[in-house]
Amino acid sequence: MILDSKIPEGPLAEKWDKHKFNVKLVNPANKRKYDIIVVGTGLAGASAAATFGELGYNVKAFCYQDSPRRAHSIAAQGGINAAKNYQNDGDSIFRLFYDTIKGGDYRAREANVYRLAQVSVNIIDQCVAQGVPFAREYGGLLANRSFGGAQVSRTFYARGQTGQQLLLGAYSALNRQIAYGKVKMYPRTEMLDLVMVDGKARGIVTRNLITGKVESHSAHAVVLATGGYGNVFFLSTNAMGSNTTAAWRAHRRGALFANPCYTQIHPTCIPVSGSHQSKLTLMSESLRNDGRVWVPKTIELAKKLQTGEIKASDIAEADRDYYLERKYPAFGNLVPRDVASRNAKLVCDEGRGVGSSGLAVYLDFADAIKRDGLSAISAKYGNLFDMYAKITDENPYESPMRIYPAVHYTMGGLWVDYNLMTNLPGLYATGECNFSDHGANRLGASALMQGLADGYFVIPYTIGNYLAEMPATKVSTDHPAFKEAEQNVMAITNKLLSINGTRTVDDFHKALGQIMWDYCGMARNAEGLKFAKQEIKKLRAEFWRDVKVIGVNEELNMTLEKAHRVADFLELGELMVDDALNRNESCGGHFREESQTPENEALRDDENYAYVAAWQYAGEGQEPILHKEELKFENVKLTQRSYK
Repeated sequence: MILDSKIPEGPLAEKWDKHKFNVKLVNPANKRKYDIIVVGTGLAGASAAATFGELGYNVKAFCYQDSPRRAHSIAAQGGINAAKNYQNDGDSIFRLFYDTIKGGDYRAREANVYRLAQVSVNIIDQCVAQGVPFAREYGGLLANRSFGGAQVSRTFYARGQTGQQLLLGAYSALNRQIAYGKVKMYPRTEMLDLVMVDGKARGIVTRNLITGKVESHSAHAVVLATGGYGNVFFLSTNAMGSNTTAAWRAHRRGALFANPCYTQIHPTCIPVSGSHQSKLTLMSESLRNDGRVWVPKTIELAKKLQTGEIKASDIAEADRDYYLERKYPAFGNLVPRDVASRNAKLVCDEGRGVGSSGLAVYLDFADAIKRDGLSAISAKYGNLFDMYAKITDENPYESPMRIYPAVHYTMGGLWVDYNLMTNLPGLYATGECNFSDHGANRLGASALMQGLADGYFVIPYTIGNYLAEMPATKVSTDHPAFKEAEQNVMAITNKLLSINGTRTVDDFHKALGQIMWDYCGMARNAEGLKFAKQEIKKLRAEFWRDVKVIGVNEELNMTLEKAHRVADFLELGELMVDDALNRNESCGGHFREESQTPENEALRDDENYAYVAAWQYAGEGQEPILHKEELKFENVKLTQRSYK
């Protein structure tokens, strides 16, 4: 299979503008003849559905939540990047492009990343016009703060609620189109299969999560905006409902899955407190602007902290190791997430971690409060501090926060070309659902940027290029392909309900998550990955033999919902291990212990691995087939990343 990324010719800065001019258009009257399905209503999905409706297309939008505004995009806290250069500190479109390419450890397409930087400036204008309440400076200009992997301030924010405020903007635009009748909303509805007719994506099969009814929906194109797959680890910062099912069922129908081993471990999360937990809580990366990360210099002091003999305030300044500031003086506490996470793991592995488990480091605001005053810090981060206090029963104004890395974001996803179309004609993937813009590590505040860029400013142009050549006639849901897909969904459902085993769905999910975290988490090695592959195979076989799914299909059945999702996670987990084992290098969030510098930094192998790994589903029980898209770097020089 030849992977055609369809990157336009010409200079980097001109590719997108030329491409927009060259794509085919659908005239306004004809847009009314075309139906588009959008699955997912987070930032990428809501912005795309609203824009399609505004353009005149007929849209069906689906989400498993009871309302689009409950999409996991609301959980994003710290901000959204844009190359506005309001601070006059040297930012530019090219600098945002370069920081993103470097931050992704040179494993992303130049053309896609540059386009993202270009349209970032439009996103801010769009959101301000929608009424998003960004923070402002004294003079009225929008405020900016710093984020990891950059030496300029380009992150726009609304306190610690940026994702929620941006989603409310997109949600209002979506509701406008729902009211006009251009978008029909299907809440509490989950996609369980993709329908292919004559080699093109022509619809989906869904299950109503209230009644259990299985239905088919036909369209001229299908857009997946269903987020990432971080919950394969069970414990993550994702909402508990976040899953991979829509993307994975598309993968089983032939869509290539790219770079699945690229998972981001966020360094600033509240540590695990026990086996009772069902998810983890993110503390915004923005806190690293003013908080200083440290651990004791000696194991002896760390042990006293772990046992409660002493408190953080008892550690003298001379006995503290501000290890990020020490090792990376140029970036300090604002190194990229993968670097900060690995270093936190390193000091904890040395025995210098804090908290009762020893798996935590301090994020200390004492110096910032002394410098700027408590009210100033409260104005910036008050809601985040309140959240921390409610969860931990500790006051972060008086004692340092305890943080530790946790699974947060997935850079891998469905393979897409420059138009955001998968290798299946008519099937698109946007936002975190695709692999395209972040390489091996996403910089903080770039997830919101990509989701809105794809939804507002990229796919509305590129989907027209496909629809312009499509007949306006729609395939009926009576077509045999729809009936076959419905039968496939019911067969899986009936199988899950008929097993009546002894282990709960959550039990299997936790077991999978532990395997993934231990052997395909912050650090991986060949021996551990080979072991993990066998363990996942055994766990999956046991799942289909001994899982207990109670209830029936024709009702609200959350156990059945979870069973579908965990069945897909069990297959995806094995593919992630395959990808990590195949990529015998370290890059960004993929850290192979066999491939590191003397300073424990990720050591790439550009000669052998400067490619996108796109995996093809080969059938039940068959090994996946690897396809490679070679990455070409014409505007940046491949160098060993350094944040020192």
